[in-house]
Order: sequence, then C-alpha cells, then structure tokens
Amino acid sequence: MIPFAAPVRDIRFVLEELLEHGSLSLPGFEEASPDLVEAVLEEAARLAGEVWAPLNASGDRQGCTRRADGGVTLPDGFIEAYQAYAEGGWNGIGVSEALGGQGLPEVVASAVQEMLHGANMALGLCPMLTAGAIEALAHHGSDEQRATYLPKLVEGTWTGTMNLTEPQAGSDLSKVRTRAVPSEDGAGQYRLFGQKIYITWGEHDAAENIIHLVLARKPDAPEGNKGISLFLVPKFLVNADGSLGERNDVTCASIEHKLGIHGSPTCTLSFGENDGAIGYRVGEEGRGLNHMFTMMNEARHKVGIQGIGVAERACQHAFAYALERTQGRSPRSGRSDCPISDHLDVRRMLLSMRARTDALRALALYCAAQLDLARHAADESERVAAQARVDVLIPVVKAFSTDQAVEIASHGVQVHGGMGYIEETGAAQLLRDARIAPIYEGTNGIQALDLAGRKLQRDGGAALEGLIGDVEATAAALRENGELAALGESLAGGAADLRAAMAAVLEAGADPESGADAVQAYATPFLNLAGHVLCAWQMGEAALAASAAIAEGRDEPGRPDPFYQAKCQSADYAIRQWLPVGRAQRAVIEAGMASLAAFDAAAH
Repeated sequence: MIPFAAPVRDIRFVLEELLEHGSLSLPGFEEASPDLVEAVLEEAARLAGEVWAPLNASGDRQGCTRRADGGVTLPDGFIEAYQAYAEGGWNGIGVSEALGGQGLPEVVASAVQEMLHGANMALGLCPMLTAGAIEALAHHGSDEQRATYLPKLVEGTWTGTMNLTEPQAGSDLSKVRTRAVPSEDGAGQYRLFGQKIYITWGEHDAAENIIHLVLARKPDAPEGNKGISLFLVPKFLVNADGSLGERNDVTCASIEHKLGIHGSPTCTLSFGENDGAIGYRVGEEGRGLNHMFTMMNEARHKVGIQGIGVAERACQHAFAYALERTQGRSPRSGRSDCPISDHLDVRRMLLSMRARTDALRALALYCAAQLDLARHAADESERVAAQARVDVLIPVVKAFSTDQAVEIASHGVQVHGGMGYIEETGAAQLLRDARIAPIYEGTNGIQALDLAGRKLQRDGGAALEGLIGDVEATAAALRENGELAALGESLAGGAADLRAAMAAVLEAGADPESGADAVQAYATPFLNLAGHVLCAWQMGEAALAASAAIAEGRDEPGRPDPFYQAKCQSADYAIRQWLPVGRAQRAVIEAGMASLAAFDAAAH
C-alpha cells in the first residue's frame, strides 16, 4: 500500500498565495497567524499520514460487524484513531471559542478535513457528521440543549448523526413517516417511533454517546414538508448533572452492505421498538427541514472536500505506480522497459488527475474563505455578498467535486492497468469509496436543481454574475502576460459561455408553462459548465501566482521551484484542455429539451 502524504504544499499555496490568508484579517481571528496555520497543517498531516491512513485498506477489508446486542464493532484501530483525533482537539478546530472550540477560520478547518478524508474517508465521515450536528444545534438549539450537548460534541467525546431518509422517503422528505408523540413523562419530551436508513456512523463504540438529529412529525402534524420537525435523540439519555443515564430506545437493526466505505458503519436505525425513543424538539415546530438544512449545507461543502481528499489519494497512488512500473519503449529516449510515466497517454491521465484535483481544491477553499467572510466580516453588506456567493458555490463544490473525484479515481485504476482492478493495489478501493459522494447529502442532480432552480432564479443570477466578472478579470490579467495570453483567451471564452448559458436557463425558467421542466433539463449541464469555468478561473489565478514566483526566482534564486513549474503545467492543462470539455455544455443547453420531453422509458 502506497503511503499517504497530505498535500500541505499545495494547501499552503492556496491559503497563502491565492487567498493571501484573507480570513486571518477578519474579526475573531486576531490570535491566529500564518505561522500557527502552518503548524496546524503540519500536525494534521502527521495525524492523517501516520495514524489514519494506515487503517484505510485494513478497515475496508475488515468492515464493520453488527453484534447480537445491536452494537457495532468497528475495524481494528478505528476507535484508537478516532480518539487520537478527538484528544488532539481536532473536532473543534473550526468551532468558535465561545462554544469551546479552537476558533480557527473555516478555510483552515476545511483544509484539515481534506487531509483526513484523503487518509481515510470511512473514518472521516464520523467527525464530518458531528460538525453538522454542532452547526444545527448552535443555530437552532435551545439554551439548555446547547449547554447540555454542544461541549461534548465539540470535544468529540460524543458524536452526531443526521437522520432523514426512510425506505419510502429518499429525496422527497415530505414522505417522512417517523412519529414523534408528546410524552407524558415531562414537558418538551417526545417518544419517537419509526425507521431511518443509510445513517452514517449511526452506531459505534468510538465515543461515549451518539446524538441523533431526526426528522419526524407529530401525530397531528399536517402532511408534507410543513408537518416535519427536528428532534434530538441521544443514544444514552443525559442526566441533569450531565452524566449518562439509561440506554434510549434506538437500536441498530442492520448494517448496510455497501460498494465502498466498508469501515464506516452505515446503519438502519429503529426508533421505538419498545416504549419509544425519547427525543427533544430542536427549534420551531414544523420547521424541521429548514433547521436540518443548516446541518446539510455544512455537510454538502464537506462532502465536496471529501471527494477532493479521495481524488488526491488517487493521484498519489497513480503517480507512484506510473513512476515505478516499467513497460514498453520510451517515445522520447527510445529506451526499453521505461517507466510508463514516459508514455504520453499515461502522462495525459496523470496530468488530468493532478490538474483537476488542484483546481477542485482551490475552488473549495475559496468557498470556505467566503464562508469566513459571511460569518465574520465587520461590514454587513460584505457578509451578505459573501453569503450569496457561498449559496451559489456550495452546490458546485459538492456536485462537481464529487463527480470529478469519481472520474479521477477511475483514471487512477486505468493508470494501474490490470493491477488497478485488483484490490491489493488500493486503486479500486478509492474508486469504490468515491462513488458514494455524488449521492450523499442530496444527489448531484438535486444540487444542480438547487443551483439552476433555487439559487439562480432567486436573485436573477446576480451572485453568479459577480463570480463571472471575477473570472473575466482573471482572464484579462492572463492576456496581459505574454506567456499566459493563450490561457486568458480560453478562460474568457469559458466565461462568455457561462454567461450565455445563465441567460438561457433564466429565460427558460421564466416560462410559466415549461419553466420547471426546462430547469430540470438544463440543471446538470449548467452546473457542469459552471464547475469547469470556476475551476479554470482558480487555475488561472494559480498560473498568475506561479508565473510571478518563477519570475522572482522565489525560494531558489536562479533556479525556479519545481512546484511552481508543475503548477503552471497544471494550469495550462486545466484551462486549455479540460475547460473546453466543460464549455461543450453550452451546446447541450442550447440544443433544447425536446428529446428529453419526448423520451418514454417504458418504450426502450
């Protein structure tokens, strides 16, 4: 198994040279410094590479086991690895100091999350869901709920889950049937009855308690979304003094048998097999979906980060194998038994993997930096503008990053050739693991509908228009640099395509008769186009920064840093060879939806 080395150098490049550590200048981060951030990244890389990554393959092979008592046995080493993470204070890295966290910017927390998911995605899912639970309770929990549950969640002593899906209620949560019956045992208590499926880390022994956030409806609640409320259901009830009490009536009925992430216990949870699982309503009655989306928005960004982490590891596997494996005659030197990395088709795959991974990382961290602005900027108008950008970017980061991660991991298998299809190399596991991310937290089709339907229609495209303006500014800067002018031309063309596609989607969506169908038809190609253009934009910024560093002889006077040379190559590929693939989505949108509207699945 190839060791995993967290991409600290590239993360630092994004934070320091593209984002210029802008988050550190915001109110609330006065104690943070570039030196502190560097130390945090280095220590997180050590945890990821030395503690978490070695368990990735063994956890996949061993998987999780449901015990006769309804508990779950995790793969060997997972409990210790999680506890090392929690005891190191990593769970609270991006949580405010007022809630007991480290109070570091979201952009730093996101970078750490990527390292952990690259090291071990199955294990990384546990703290990712806990972070969402913290966010939901911090925003919507009562004072008593925050005081009782947040300290332990922030510490990582307790973990959190998200309970939405039921056998009959997948994407359409209006069909949720889990009942929350007001209890006679105490004011504010409910007893929940029902079943939830696909609950990530729904049962385990790595933490003292598990806090389930559950969508359910009261017996007298109206049908549909307005009848759904959010409830907090602990695995162990919590006594008045904060100690753990009796086991609640929530059990793991089974563990899902999955394509990948075998080390993650994905459970079917049964609430109320006896007297009912005791729960407490979070927030307002009938606004459960609204409150849960606070958690889901956090999770969607992190699922995108998760995909990038797996893509990074797939890159490392493929590069190591291509440099070591000998096959054929070199097209350049003519030597026989050359490393397969000499062959241009293999180089195409490797450069495609690296360029796309770097571009996805830059965009996801840019989005995290905008989250910091939205939460901490002193000026309200700046916060509002940043949040508008976040709203547009999150569906792109979630959907585009995870779709690309699957393709990148698939390329990794291809680089290995036949050995890639053999489990021992580890390339196949990365492809299997990556495949769930486009489904998590709302399928990628739903993310596309969110972008093209809700976000774009809501403000008439104003937030995306601002981003396109920034893309055009970067294209102009590239054009002014003689060596990068061709990149500027290509990027400007991508911006023009995105602007035209946005106008087409807005116009089609405004039609009172066919608008809803048109948005559904165009949503996915539109998101793909947006993802390509915005990622190319970030690589354009990277090309400008790397070119300047080379011109200045930074790091090694008279000898350009190989990192910057490689970054320029990745940027050139991303903008001139990858972006054109995305630009073709404009033609898909302009072709119309007649064939989709006429398609009859039953006739095929």
